[in-house]
Parts: sequence; structure tokens; C-alpha cells
Amino acid sequence: MTSLGYARVSTADQTADGQHDSLAAAGCERIFTDIASGKLARRPQLDVLLDYARAGDMVVITKLDRLGRSVAHLVELAGVLQSRGIDLRVLHQGIDTSTPGGRLTFHILASIAEFERDLISERTRDGLAAARARGRKGGRRPVLSPAKLDHARKLRDGGEHTMTEIAELVGCSRATLYRALVDQPAA
Repeated sequence: MTSLGYARVSTADQTADGQHDSLAAAGCERIFTDIASGKLARRPQLDVLLDYARAGDMVVITKLDRLGRSVAHLVELAGVLQSRGIDLRVLHQGIDTSTPGGRLTFHILASIAEFERDLISERTRDGLAAARARGRKGGRRPVLSPAKLDHARKLRDGGEHTMTEIAELVGCSRATLYRALVDQPAA
């Protein structure tokens, strides 16, 4: 039996070092790592792991949410592994699908993980709706203030500067300048 580790972080700013340490301590002979959202069904290194794993092997992860957050996707992956004779071990939750109790625990925790994600999404939507009701809108603040936009418009209308020069003068990219001038015509 070969223990194969799988680690995942959501963004390149995050590090999988802690997961790697735990997987190595658990005796994983090879560790596959993805930098991708857990919502994505296709993750390159997970696909490589699934191709590499053979009957009798064990896939080891640190937490259930590293494999995915959707119950349907987790159950589908567990089914694929089980049909191929590959077991799943989740270190931090003490799950080992080679036992009936481990399979039950897997399904319960997968449901809880999805429920938690749905609650977070619901709270986020509620918070955004409350902010909109108070007149606030989300998103990035405009790069160009009204004064900078007026200055850029005057420079453009003067005809002495290129759009690239104007963008540098007002402190934005050329694309942002074009977008701002189109979105907000002269008053």
C-alpha cells in the first residue's frame, strides 16, 4: 500500500507548507499540490494523483475541505476512489474510509462542510444587501477622482497630449482612462 498525499491552497499567496509537513509525517511517499479554489472540479495535480493511484493505495489529505467543499463533489470523488479500491484518510478529522465508521464520518463531515459554506455565502449576500440598502456599493474605488477626470478631459480636448501621456499625468492606465472617459461624458 502506498500513501499518496494531496495538498491544496486557494491562492498563490498562501503556502501549503503546513499541509506538506502533516502529510510527510503521516508517511506519504509522494505529495501532489494544487493552487486552486476548492469549488473547481478540475484541479491538475488532483487529476495526476487520481491517474497515479492504484488499488490498495491510500490518498491522504489534512482536512476534508482540501479535497472540495461540495458534498456532491466529495461524495463523487470518494465513490471514484472506492470503486478503484483506493482508500481516503483525512488526518485532522480522523476519517479513514477503509472502515464503515470512517465512511459514515466522511459523509457527515462533508455535509457539514457544505452547510458551513452555504451559511457563509448567505451571510455575505445579506451583508451586501444591507450595505446597498444604506446606499453603499461594493467594489473598488474609482482610480480617477472627478477632478482628475476633468483634467484628463481638458488635456484630451486640447489635443496636445497622447492618451498615454494623459494617463501617466493623471496616474492611471490607458485602458482605465478610455473607460472613464467613455463611461462619464463631459458635463
